[in-house]
Order: sequence, then structure tokens, then C-alpha cells
Amino acid sequence: MSVVVRFAPSPTGYLHIGGARTALFNYLFAKNNSGKFLLRIEDTDKERSTTQAIDAILQGLDWLGLKHDGDYILQSKNIERHSEVAHKLLEKNQAYLCYTSSEELDEMRQNAEKNGQVFRFKSPWRDKIMSQSSTVKPVIRLKAPLEGSTIIEDLVQGKTEVKNNELDDLVLLRSDGSPTYMLAVVVDDHDMDITHVIRGDDHFTNGFRQKIIYQALNWNVPQFAHIPLIHGADGAKMSKRHGATSVIEYKNLGYLPEAVRNYLLRLGWSHGNDEIISDEQAIALFNMSSVGKSPSRFDFAKLNHLNKHYIKNKNNDDLFFLVNELLDHKISNENQQKFLKIINFSKEKVELIPQLVKICEIYQENFHEKINEIDQKIIDEKKLLLTNLRDLFLEINDWGHDSIKNNLDDFCKKHNLKIKDFGPVLRIALTFSSSSAGGIFDVIELLGKNEVISRINLAL
Repeated sequence: MSVVVRFAPSPTGYLHIGGARTALFNYLFAKNNSGKFLLRIEDTDKERSTTQAIDAILQGLDWLGLKHDGDYILQSKNIERHSEVAHKLLEKNQAYLCYTSSEELDEMRQNAEKNGQVFRFKSPWRDKIMSQSSTVKPVIRLKAPLEGSTIIEDLVQGKTEVKNNELDDLVLLRSDGSPTYMLAVVVDDHDMDITHVIRGDDHFTNGFRQKIIYQALNWNVPQFAHIPLIHGADGAKMSKRHGATSVIEYKNLGYLPEAVRNYLLRLGWSHGNDEIISDEQAIALFNMSSVGKSPSRFDFAKLNHLNKHYIKNKNNDDLFFLVNELLDHKISNENQQKFLKIINFSKEKVELIPQLVKICEIYQENFHEKINEIDQKIIDEKKLLLTNLRDLFLEINDWGHDSIKNNLDDFCKKHNLKIKDFGPVLRIALTFSSSSAGGIFDVIELLGKNEVISRINLAL
């Protein structure tokens, strides 16, 4: 059997982090099995679905690098097909017209609540002939089995059984002729030849109702795999109060897509104690049997650790592109090599791309930043030393790494000093901080003679 999976978000907002993990698991399962990864946009809720949300979902998947096969499908294009299937079930006596009004339903629900009962609607129209005189527009309900049970062999949750008398005759087609989620999902998954439905476990109970629809239509039932939801550090369901939830927010915060993919993979799936897992390894190793049953807790410290690893190992040219994109003053082509060197010695120290941007800003002409009180005291104590260093730099004609080092070595011998005696104060004067990245000789060389002298004068 050729594996076909789908990611089916509703376009009512951005692509959230939980949806991104579901998409990733579907993508990896398809690639591991040389199958297809399809995208379906479930846009039948016209009041809440927007083209902006569709764009946000596509943008999020594109940034994550989760490319779907073929064109994406809009569920709203299939409404006639959904209606056709509902009427087919009606003709087969697998469904019926229910004339119970919404007011009657509300009254029954309230009575159940008053009596402390779980409300399970039993329609009086299940075995009646269509009412010609009723003013109520009927819905089409599935005639679910009253006896026996429905069993799902879930690839994550295991074998689960529900008695059929605990399940309602669910609505397939509303009174306005629109399909319900339950019907639309089953019809679309069947027509798309979906073999495995991998989704969040908030859909777990839906699986039993959907299986009954499949069986009523004599269609093959896909394999279900319901993955636990992502929780925040406090154990509650992940929400905005726990931090970023939109995938694009992670891009804006400075995370790399490969780091987010790696982190989401390890959020509920494991391969021994491996933490760093490349895309190639993920595709080769991924399986549903290694997905845990318990919710995962989102940990920004772990994500930052992974992001640091991927920044450190990323190509300098790629990092330059990301940095230059975020800089207010873009780096010119003639200065690119200079900033590639800066990125090379700085990338091991940062966790997020904006931190690398901040370092590169320091090396732009006329950059200035307020110095903190502790560092300012060091400058105030060593102004004479800074003055002597400025005079030395004014005399250097060959502004290269070796020449700068040799001149500073001679300066140390002449004044009976060591690099550590002037390195910190010079670093503060040149970078406005005692904790900036890079060796002091690299800092001096890359800033350039005019900028070095200008900044020392500013410090003095």
C-alpha cells in the first residue's frame, strides 16, 4: 500500500506551533515510506476562514521547509460532493431526515443538565417517514448502529473501544444544506486516498464517529494516529501566555527553521537519547511507534540550545543573508567580506539571529551606544592609556591583522604592559561593551583605522 497522508488546517488564523508539529510528523511519515504528503485547507467555515489565514499557513509551511505534494485542496470546493454522499446514505437507509428543531434540542440538553445526566440525543425521527407538514427544515443524521462497539487500533494511543449506544446519530448535512466537519473530513480523506490520518489527540473521539461513516459507505478506513498535544512549561495547553505560538513568530524571534524542525521532532518523538537529528536522519528514522502517549512540554531553553547549534554550523553566506535582511543600514557588496569574517567569529556565541545582527551593527560606521556604568569607570580610570593607544593607531599605515599585532606587541614592551592590561578598556571603547565577540586584534582590524580613532576620541 502506498502511503498518503494529509495536513488539514482550518484557515481561521496563523499556523500555530502544534499544527506545525502535526504537519512535520505527517511529512516525515510520508517521506520515510516514500509516500505523499498532501495539504487540504478546511475552509468550509466561511465566517471565520480568510485568505490572509490561508496565506499565513502557506507561509509558515514554506518557512519550515515542509513542501506538500501537488496543489493544495480547498475543502469548500467539495461541498457538492459532500451533499451527494449524505443523500446516498439517505437512499441506503443509513441516514434519515430529522425534523427536531434547535429549540427542542436546547430544551432536551437543559433537562439532561438539570438531572445531572450526560446529554445523548435520541432522535424521534430515526424510524419515521418524512413529515410533509413540518415547518422545520430537516437535517440529515447518520443512522449509527445501536448495538455492539466501535474499535480503533490507533498507532499512538493503542486499541480503544467505545460502545455504540454511547454515540449519537451525528448530523451529516445541516438544515441549510451545508456539510458538517465529520462528513466533510471522511469524504475528502476517502477521495484523496488518504491511508493514514495523523493528527492531534483532541480529535481522538472524532475517530469513532468517522469510522462509523466509513463503514456505512463500505469505504476503507484509514489508519488513525492521534498525537498528544503540546503543553507549556506549567503543564497547561500551549497558549500565548507561554510565549510565541505562531510559526512565523519563531522566524521573527530569530530561530532557524532547521532548529525548529529538530525541536518539534523531539517534542513527543524520540530515538534513544539523540537530541541533534538532521533532516536526513529524521526521514530515515521516523516512525509512529516512537511517538509518546503523554503531552510534551515546550521548553524555550532547549529550543535556544538547538538554535545555537544550528547557527554555529550554518554556512556564513546564509547567515550573512539573514543578518543583512534585518539590518536597518544594509551592508554594501564591497563590505560583504568584512562582515562574513565578523559572522564567522561571532556565530558560536549567539542563540538567536537578532543577537548576530546586534554584533554586526557594532561594526557599521558611526555606530554608537551608551556604555554601562561599570564599563564607563574602566574608561575613566584608563584615559591616559587610551590616549597613548590612539596615538599609536594614528601612526600605523599598514592596517592589517599582523601589522596591528606587531605594533601592539612593541607598545607592550615599551610600556611594560601585557595585552590584558589594555585589551578590556580598548574593547569597551571600540564596541561599547566589555563582553563583545571576537579577538581584540580582529575587532581593531575590522573596524578600520578611521572608525577606531573616532571611537577612542568619543570615549575620551
